[in-house]
Amino acid sequence: MAHIPYRIGVARFILTGTISLAAFAAGAAEMPKDFVYLRDVEPTIQQDMRYAGSKNFTGKPAPGYDAPECVLARPAAEALKAVQADLRTKGLALKVYDCYRPVRAVAAFVNWANGPDDPQSKAIYYPNIPKGALIPDYIAPRSGHSRGAAVDLTLVPLGGDAKDRPVSGPCTAPQGSEAPDGSLAMGTTFDCFDGKSGVIASNITAEQNANRIALDDAMEAHGFKDYFFEWWHFVLANEPYPDTVFDFPILPRQ
Repeated sequence: MAHIPYRIGVARFILTGTISLAAFAAGAAEMPKDFVYLRDVEPTIQQDMRYAGSKNFTGKPAPGYDAPECVLARPAAEALKAVQADLRTKGLALKVYDCYRPVRAVAAFVNWANGPDDPQSKAIYYPNIPKGALIPDYIAPRSGHSRGAAVDLTLVPLGGDAKDRPVSGPCTAPQGSEAPDGSLAMGTTFDCFDGKSGVIASNITAEQNANRIALDDAMEAHGFKDYFFEWWHFVLANEPYPDTVFDFPILPRQ
């Protein structure tokens, strides 16, 4: 399959159309009935929900992430289940880092980006660009994640143990056959705000490029499209809520 960057449309921080305020208000208090916990649809997908803890660029849990759970609109979750089934035949599996993102978390990220520089975060997440340059390519006021059909993820060996190593060192640091968290080497770690994270990058190894293409092909085969600046970000092309963002909190599964 051709490896085509997702440059326009429903990319991570671009919301096309008009926000449905009625739907926004209705979704602010509780999870809509057609949203699901990924664990209930496909429990074998590993979850490393970075914004529910401190292992992210802000250094603390994001507002609205009250549980480390991947929540998605059902069509996106079902599509990920199909991706997982295909990958299983190749000895691979998915690991998700972020799924639905409450609007309140998006606002917190923007406030962080507009605030004073953060030397500790810079050393890890944006070592080569100034903090002010993170907007709009990496952080912006509106996120496709808030529509429930976008996901940040990577590939792991099938049956591999999930690793919870502290984030240390620059995200652009050289990788061997695997990333620090045990996922396949992609050339950068997740949420690396750097040109090296682009879908097309010339400064990664042939193995890392092959891993990115394998992820991209697996996702595109089931209706997802990539995002030019981030190899880990995908959105369901036929998303159920293209014009609606939500702000309900992510709560523990009952």
